This record gives sequence, C-alpha cells and structure tokens, in this order.
Amino acid sequence: MKPPKTVDEYIEASEHWQDELIRLRKILSSTDLQETVKWGGPCYTFDGKNIVGMAAFKSYVGLWFFQGALLADKEKVLINVQEGKTKALRQWRFRSKKEIDARRIKAYVNEAVDLQKQGLKIKAERSKTIEIPPQLKQALQRNKKAHSCFSQLAKGKQREFADYIADAKREETKIQRLEKILPMIKAGKGLNDKYRNR
Repeated sequence: MKPPKTVDEYIEASEHWQDELIRLRKILSSTDLQETVKWGGPCYTFDGKNIVGMAAFKSYVGLWFFQGALLADKEKVLINVQEGKTKALRQWRFRSKKEIDARRIKAYVNEAVDLQKQGLKIKAERSKTIEIPPQLKQALQRNKKAHSCFSQLAKGKQREFADYIADAKREETKIQRLEKILPMIKAGKGLNDKYRNR
C-alpha cells in the first residue's frame, strides 16, 4: 500500500478509528496549525515547524507532540513510547471518542505553539559513533558492493539501518530485515527515504 498523500486518504485507509481521527482533525484544524502529511501520516505545523502528529493503531488513536517533553502535562496524559531513546517526543493515546476532549487538546496545542514561538526545543543527541550490529556487519563484509554503498551513505542513514536491525528482538526478524535493507543499501537509498520531503 502506498503512503497517503492527504489526510483524507490517511483517514479513509484506516481500518479502525475513522470517527476519532475525524474528530481529532476537526479539533487540530480549529487551531493556528497548518495541516500536512509527513512520514505517511497527518502532521500539524506552525511556521513550518512540526507541532503534533496524528496516527491510528490497532488498540488506540494517538497524538504525537514533537516537543512533548517540554509541555507541563498538567493532565498527566503524555507518555514516552521509547523510554531511554526518545527525548522530546510524547504521545497522547485515546481509546474511545469519549476521551477526546477539545478543550484539553487545544490547551496542549496552544502550549506547544507558545514553546515554538519562544524557540524552545529539545535537540536529539547523536552519538558520534554508530553501533553496527553484528548481523549487519557480517552481511556488509560478505557483500563488497553493499559495504561500499553503506560507507557512502550519510551518517544518519547508516544509523537508521543499524538501529533497524538492532531494534529487532528475534534473530529471525533481524535476518528478515537484513534481506529487506541490503537491496536498499546497494541502491544508495536510506531506510526512510520514501517518507522524506513529502
């Protein structure tokens, strides 16, 4: 399935949570945010800066505040989905339409916009060295073309591939992911290129 180009397409393609997505979209559209699609999902920006994203999953629909860690979170609704990895991003999950309260959401959005206006943000820490998992290292050693292409990729793209393999829990999943990414590496493509510049 190709990534949606509009929020309408995203909502139509969602098997679950269409009513909730429509309600969240209506709330976000009533603010000063501009609507767009990034990384295959609805994203709302202010002055070109990402403020909040919206996504539907199997068991919930959620809002992603890009600088959520800076929010006061008076309602204690924000969670860090990847503890220890994610510094700024925070998610607000809804499991029913009744939980979607326009006043509360707008308060969080307005605070996020105010922080953006002040220029406050948490920058992602990038370690200088990239930890290449053993499975990827061995695959690159066995394939000279892949090795050469990988070394020519930008550091950020190398890190995406390394993290993609390292984050898999099971060995079988690591192998499946390796099979998927080796042709991408040889073609000089990044793991998330299809989501960039949308």
